[in-house]
Amino acid sequence: MKRCLTIIFSGLMLFSCSTDHEQLTQSQFLPVKKIVNARDLGGYRTADGRTVRDSLLIRAASLHAATDADIRYLESLPVKKVIDFRLDEELPGREDRLIPGAEYVRIPINSIGGAVEGPDAEKIKKRKHFDLKKVIMIAAFHEEAQRLARNLYPNMVLLESCQKDFAAFLRMVVDAPEDGAIFFHCTQGKDRTGLASAYLLSALGVDRETIIADFDATNAIYAKDVKKLSRRVKFFGGGEDEVEVIKAFIGANTENFAHTLDIIDMQWGSMEAYLKGPLGLTDDDIETLRRRYLK
Repeated sequence: MKRCLTIIFSGLMLFSCSTDHEQLTQSQFLPVKKIVNARDLGGYRTADGRTVRDSLLIRAASLHAATDADIRYLESLPVKKVIDFRLDEELPGREDRLIPGAEYVRIPINSIGGAVEGPDAEKIKKRKHFDLKKVIMIAAFHEEAQRLARNLYPNMVLLESCQKDFAAFLRMVVDAPEDGAIFFHCTQGKDRTGLASAYLLSALGVDRETIIADFDATNAIYAKDVKKLSRRVKFFGGGEDEVEVIKAFIGANTENFAHTLDIIDMQWGSMEAYLKGPLGLTDDDIETLRRRYLK
C-alpha cells in the first residue's frame, strides 16, 4: 500500500465519531463508556435453532480511549484474547489499553489495495497533524478514493493477503482457550471487524439476513457523522460518488457489503465453500466453533 493512501485513509479511520445506540439491542450493546461500537455477538439464532453464547465473541472499535471501568468490565467477562486488525499507521497515539489477563495479538489487515495520488495527497502526507474533516473532504473528491470506496469490501474478500489474514483470525478463534472471551477490533469496529464478524457468524450457522443486520447496526453508531459530512460534501458541489466515500469510510455501506456476500456466492458457490477454501476452515474446525460458541 502506498504511503499517501495510508496517510489519507488512516486519517479517515481515526475520525472521532459520536454515538447513538437507539437501534442496538440492550442485550448486545456492552455497558462501556468509551469503547465505540462495542457489541456482543451472543444472542443470535442459528438456522438449526441454537443460539450464540453470550459474552464470548465481542466486536468493537479500538480500546485506546477505554476508561478504567471499561477495562474492569472486560476483565470481568473475562476477555482472554484481544485481536487488533489495525495497521501500523493507525496505532501512534491510539494504542490499545491493555486488559489484565488478556493476550494481545495483532493481525494488520490492509483493506485498501490502492492509492490516491496528486497534489492534495502530497499536502496531506507532509502534515504532522490532521484536520480530519478536511482530509475527508479531499478524499471524497478524488476519483481513486471513490473507486476504493466501492471496492473496500470486495477487496477484503478477493485479495489473497486479506484472505490469509482473516484465515489467521479464524484459526485463533478456533484455537482459543475455552475459559474466556475474544475481543476483536479495528479502528472503528465496522469494516474489517464487520467482515470478521460475518465469517464467524456464518461458520456458526447464522443466516445471511441476520449477518447483514449485524453489519448494518454499525450505522446506528455513525449515522450523525455520515449525515453531517454528506451535507458538507454536497455543499461543496459533490454528488453521489463523493457521498459514497463518506458512507464507506465513516459509516458502513450495507448495500456494498451485501453485494460482496453475493460476490462470494458467485465465485465460490457459497459462504461455506469460501470458509473452507480461502479461509482455511475444516469441518472439524466448524464443529469446534459450534460446540464452543453455541448453546
